[in-house]
Amino acid sequence: MLCELRIRDLLLIDRLDISLERGFNAMTGETGAGKSVLVGALNLVLGGRASPEQVRPGCDDAEVEALFDISDHPDLKLRLDQAGVLSGDDLVVRRLIQASGRSRTYLNGRLVTAGELAALSSDLADIASQHESVTLTDPSTHLSYLDEFGKLGDRRAELAALVDHLKQLASQISSLQAVARSRAERDAFLRFQLAAIDEVGPQSGEMQELRAERVRLRNASKLYDAARRASERLTEGESTLCDELGKLQGDLQAASTLDDALSATAAQLETALATLSEAGRDLARYTERSHDDPSRLEEIEDRLFRLERLLRLHGPTEDELLAARERLASELGDLERVDTAIESARRQFDEHLARAADKARALSERRRKVADKLGDCIGEELAALGMGGARVVVDVAPLEGAGDELVVDGARLGREGIDRVEFLIAPNKGIPPRPLRKIASGGELSRALLALKRVLSSSGPAGLYVFDEVDQGVGGAVAERIGHALADISRHRQVLCITHLAQIAALADAQFVVEKAQDGAVATSVVRRLTGKARVREVARMLSGSKITNASLETAAEMLKARR
Repeated sequence: MLCELRIRDLLLIDRLDISLERGFNAMTGETGAGKSVLVGALNLVLGGRASPEQVRPGCDDAEVEALFDISDHPDLKLRLDQAGVLSGDDLVVRRLIQASGRSRTYLNGRLVTAGELAALSSDLADIASQHESVTLTDPSTHLSYLDEFGKLGDRRAELAALVDHLKQLASQISSLQAVARSRAERDAFLRFQLAAIDEVGPQSGEMQELRAERVRLRNASKLYDAARRASERLTEGESTLCDELGKLQGDLQAASTLDDALSATAAQLETALATLSEAGRDLARYTERSHDDPSRLEEIEDRLFRLERLLRLHGPTEDELLAARERLASELGDLERVDTAIESARRQFDEHLARAADKARALSERRRKVADKLGDCIGEELAALGMGGARVVVDVAPLEGAGDELVVDGARLGREGIDRVEFLIAPNKGIPPRPLRKIASGGELSRALLALKRVLSSSGPAGLYVFDEVDQGVGGAVAERIGHALADISRHRQVLCITHLAQIAALADAQFVVEKAQDGAVATSVVRRLTGKARVREVARMLSGSKITNASLETAAEMLKARR
């Protein structure tokens, strides 16, 4: 729903801030007052093309800003999040057009392209006008409208899930076939890699142990000399530290018989002597087994080199190398079973394709039945809107298949089924039905879209419907029926109608008037919301023209009273 629209320096509009009602909003005013500028402004906030000619003469830039309530549009919120636009219940769209020709587009303050905005705009509003493109004239939207009308969404969702799985299976089969084609080369490569690893036979934690042993062997002479000197000084030479400590301990032990206070110290020396003696024995054993071993050092160097080469390919740790070996072995096993895997995947594909084909055929048959009913409903609406000779055909045709696409009965199978849907209308008897987008008359197009939207008012994503020229070439009872149709649509959708007919304006929940002023060098359009006597007077003007009579005022008051 469009809550607020703000316009600055856009063509005839100097400053404008307008708040719309949730239901039926009517925009009235004299011809040439600037009502079409509002439609152009809305087109801009929906991603329409911006041009420097839209900037008000004498101004550097123009700005259009719209606040939409998107609390009832979870799909739109999701699309905004996917586009990187922070979204809550509100969406602010801002277009800035510079007289130099550049323009900028913002969604909730985030700079986006006009194309990105246009891709999201179908969920925000739909404009029915001779001069603007509309969602309902785009054939790509017609299938969704038909499915909504026939309540076929669940069937389509089931089919879409099957098609998604079919595409996954097709991709899997293609990948397996590619593997099979290069199997010999891949098999040789995997076996070569496994042989290189198995030849070395790495063990977890081995590198650290080997590097420590290499350090010891490289420094064997230094380690032997240090251990031998320490051993001789402690226990094996003349006047060793242990001998001297033993004498000191003996002297203190004897003295402790005279003064018990020395007993603890004598015991400490005894413990130190035992510790040093054990250290001396350990050092003696170390020197006995410590020696140069060039062959072992060469063996370690060679193994470390081979391990490091493998780690550069599969590491950087032994555990990662061992995990890589498991992966290679697993892939080799899969490679040996690839033919079986292809056969299994093809069997699953055929089973799912048969199921999808059955569902697609059933959905297509149901669509054709619903299409006749929808065409009749729209035709009845057109008759009520003064187009009794109009005939509507909802054309359901098979999608053309091509290439490697999924095909059912010669038709391309997609997530939405095997059908292409397009609304065709013959505005008058004897004229063959034509696509909506090829209807030349703006009034006929607007009324055709009004009929479609009334039938589909509870379907489709657009929160705001804008009607311009819907009343062209009609009057009297037909105009009143158009007004009631708009009011009926507004129970489900917010409606903004630009009209010249009092019968339509009087049925609106809110009425705005566009007036042109000539205070300065450039004309200015002003928009006011009408209430009370001001609204009665505007409806009376629409009835009687520039000369408002008492009779027209009374009629206008009665029309507005009848609305309530």
